[in-house]
Parts: sequence; C-alpha cells; structure tokens
Amino acid sequence: MAVDHYENFPVASILLPARLRPAVEVIYAFARSADDLADEGDASADERLAALSAYEDGLDQIAAASTPSTVLFTDLAKVIAEYQLPLQPFRDLLSAFKQDVVTTRYADFTALLDYCRRSANPVGTLMLHLYGAASEENLRDSNDICSALQLINFWQDVAVDMQKARIYLPLTDMQQFMVTEEHITAQRIDDAWRKLMQFEVDRARSMLLSGAPLALRLPGRIGWELRLVVQGGLRILECIEAVDYDVFQRRPKLGKCDWILLIWRAINMKAGAAPDSSK
Repeated sequence: MAVDHYENFPVASILLPARLRPAVEVIYAFARSADDLADEGDASADERLAALSAYEDGLDQIAAASTPSTVLFTDLAKVIAEYQLPLQPFRDLLSAFKQDVVTTRYADFTALLDYCRRSANPVGTLMLHLYGAASEENLRDSNDICSALQLINFWQDVAVDMQKARIYLPLTDMQQFMVTEEHITAQRIDDAWRKLMQFEVDRARSMLLSGAPLALRLPGRIGWELRLVVQGGLRILECIEAVDYDVFQRRPKLGKCDWILLIWRAINMKAGAAPDSSK
C-alpha cells in the first residue's frame, strides 16, 4: 500500500464499489496528471506554472458551465455534476502543485501543514463526498489522516525529495535538534538526526491516530479501505523506526508480507490505539 497523496486514491482496490470506480479514476487522472506537470520532465518553472494555470482555467470552465476544451475536463465535469462535488478541493490541489514548483523549504510546521491541507486533504474530502459521508466530523478526521499520510511520505522520502532539491522537514525543527542540510546531503545518521526523526515520526503517528476513529465510524467498504490505509501509514512509521531512522540507505516501504499483518490489525483496530508492534 503506497503512502502517497495520490496513490491514496483506491483506484485498484477490490474494496472500491464498482459504481464509484469510473469517478475515482477520473479524479485520479486529474490529480496525477497535474502533479506530473509540476514534477516530471524538463520543463522550466514558468512552463510548469503555465500548464497548471491551464488546469485552473479548465476548472473555471466547469464552474461557469461552459464546455471544457479537453476530454479530461469533460469527464471531470460529468463526475462533478453527478456527485455534486465541490470545486475547492481541485483548486487546492493545483495550488499545492504550483507551490511545489517554487517552494523547496518550509520554515515551520504550520507552513508545512498548510501545504498538506492543499496537497493531501482534498483526496479525503473528495472521497467522502463520493460516498455521501462528508459531515463536519468526518471531514475533520479525514484531514488528520490525509495530512499524517503526507507527512509520513515526506519522512520516508527525505533522500528522494533532496534529489529534487526539496526539504520538507520544518526548518525550525531542524534547528531545534541541531540538524543541518548537510545531514541530508551527506546522508549522515547521528543522535541529532535520530532525535529529529523520532520527533517527526511521533507527531505523524499522533495525528494519524487522532483521525483513525473515522475508519471505525464509516460503514462497509469505505470503512475497511480506510482501516487499511491507516494501518499502512502506521506500519511505515514502524519501518522507519526499525531502520533506526536511516531513511537514506534503507527507504522504508511495505512488502507483500506486510499485508497479512495489516489485515489482522484492521480487523482488530480500536479507536485511539496504536497497533501492537510485537504482532
């Protein structure tokens, strides 16, 4: 199970109801293609921003009930109309993608959470709307889960992000624990690095557990899907701890053997309780 802000769309999940699969695939295509505009290829920053602005124009056409100019936005307009989806989550995603083009450092955790609010939380918001379960309480817990998953992805991908000249660890946290950018470029693992990563892992786990009651509250397939997503995130954090926070040489990820453990934990999941790492 990927812990990534777009792979969290359950496009290939057997738990996703067949009736929702076409809509999820269209939304995923929008998010994935827009993210690629921000990250992939050798386009300049100005070209990337212009391409993302064109996506914003497509959303404006949908809002104005105009005929979209591309197949992607024609399909998206149909999904938005059928499920009465709000446009703001789509706009938030594009805002985050634009930020990726121009922002490579985050001053503090507040700034990073604002990015997560726009890069990750829209995924959960849209899924809840598709399922007709977008209550205030559900959206609150969904935001905690999605932001936590985004943070977990950052912590496991410190080395990968540095290859793109990006650091998502808050600069104030790095200063507090006396960690410098040289730790990352030199892939240096020492007590300072371990203490910083332990702090970040604990914070992400707390946030994920805070939103976890949503998985128990939602019925049927969406509840089971979310249980596995939550348990997958918690397991990645355990994997980070298991390699003693050396995310450079041994990028933490889930393998086939983890699925049995995740299913067992999903079945036995209780609100507010971290999984027993001995099992």
